[in-house]
Amino acid sequence: MKSARWQEDLQQLRHLRLFQNVAASSLQQLLKEFRACELTAGEVLLSPFNRNQYLYLLLEGRLKVYLGSLDNQAVSTLEAGECVGEISFIDNDRPSAYVVADEPSLVLRLHRASLINLFSQSPQLMQNLLELLCERVRQGNRLILDSEQNANLDTLTGSYNRRWLEHAFERESTRCRFNDQPLSMLMLDVDHFKRFNDQHGHLAGDYALCLVAHTLRNQLRLKDIVVRYGGEEFVILLPEIAAEEGRAIGERLRESLEQARTFHSPVGMLPGVTVSLGLAQLTAEDSLQTLIARADRALYQAKQDGRNRLSG
Repeated sequence: MKSARWQEDLQQLRHLRLFQNVAASSLQQLLKEFRACELTAGEVLLSPFNRNQYLYLLLEGRLKVYLGSLDNQAVSTLEAGECVGEISFIDNDRPSAYVVADEPSLVLRLHRASLINLFSQSPQLMQNLLELLCERVRQGNRLILDSEQNANLDTLTGSYNRRWLEHAFERESTRCRFNDQPLSMLMLDVDHFKRFNDQHGHLAGDYALCLVAHTLRNQLRLKDIVVRYGGEEFVILLPEIAAEEGRAIGERLRESLEQARTFHSPVGMLPGVTVSLGLAQLTAEDSLQTLIARADRALYQAKQDGRNRLSG
């Protein structure tokens, strides 16, 4: 980062979010304190390894924010008019993220002592900074929520993954037992999936799995939980459903897929697939592992009996 020439411009400052509605007299005091700096594309402005004493105001260019590592995807982009470094600027600690110039950029740098002296004179400046901090906190909360949700989803089908199954089973089995309600599990497997991949290609196989997941979700209640268990296997938790009703649900799912003789995909028209299903109902002694084991044995029996059927 090298120094740059900047023509002091009060009007330009007043258009920055941090200084909106701040009295001109207060801004006038700061004009002499600013230092303009040029950043080259890819240059690191802030790093978790270095303490930060400055608030940076982006006048031109664009900055990217990275969490954890520069090898990760950027979590946000800062455009001209925004500020950066405000959290570490206030608590005088290391930044919590990397901030990198995405293109040649021009920033104004202000030492923390200069701005802190102005807080007592300008409540509006303090309010603007607090609003920016609140916005950063909300963005952080959304990132945490999004990352947690994504960690529980299978990226191909949009169904939940095995990681979420453990949590969902613990929650639903506890609730059903407490309310003296049944809980059933369906385990299903796409019939002859390897043959489908060999004949039509792995990309077509991916679309077939998406078809299965989409069909399952459309046929089930919101409280039912569809999990891609692995490969071409899915597990469905059916809270408050006993074995008899679970069989009817399983048959309805099987028939829906059997009736989809063909389906449209980005690689053209493809033949549909059928599924085999195994059913097990929760007992008082069951853990997730024992319930899965019984559903899996029932699924194996369905395959032995000729596939495209339900057992259990």
